Amino acid sequence: MTRLSRRGFIAGSVALTGVTAGCLSGGSGGDGSDGSSVPTASGQPLSAPVAGNSDADVTVAAYEDYACPHCQTYSQTVFPKVRENFLADGTVRYEFHDFPIPVDEQVSWQAANAARKVQDSAGDAAFFTYSKRLFDNQGRLGPDVYAELADGLDVDGSAVREAATGRTYDPTVQADRDGAVEKGLRGTPTVLVNDQPVEWQEIAYAPVRDAIESALNG
Repeated sequence: MTRLSRRGFIAGSVALTGVTAGCLSGGSGGDGSDGSSVPTASGQPLSAPVAGNSDADVTVAAYEDYACPHCQTYSQTVFPKVRENFLADGTVRYEFHDFPIPVDEQVSWQAANAARKVQDSAGDAAFFTYSKRLFDNQGRLGPDVYAELADGLDVDGSAVREAATGRTYDPTVQADRDGAVEKGLRGTPTVLVNDQPVEWQEIAYAPVRDAIESALNG
């Protein structure tokens, strides 16, 4: 199973006002280095991966940690409904943002780096496919799994493994994390609709749907 740091997973903790389920941040994040000699990719920080209509008036931004069990719940039970009801027809712009709490000092950062390698090499659509695979395989994430999950995505699995273990995309992941902290976000998953946080007592689709519909009708 994924290892959890003592400051990482706090079930029922407050991530934002009115939010009572999530993984709570208690640290300042990584320093961008794990002793690896793998070079940093150029052109960083990468932009947030986008799904749906990039020009839509309503933007949904999700901040997640790949080692957070609540983010896995969100990925598997909420995001598919958002995608079906609001992204397929281009109603909203959907952004993914990395927010390594970190729940796991290694996995939270390495998995994010792996996903960003996929984005950099194969585009945003491939990123979202790979991101789903990471959450679906959360309990066994590691270097070989990062390579395995890249199968069929037009990116070399060994390159994904190398980017993950060398943390090649830490400048991008750290920039995303810093942006979340600057916004006052404290936990994952956090979902913003036009920069307003969705408040929920549990990870569920209805609060996200209601926030999107309110923004669309506003």
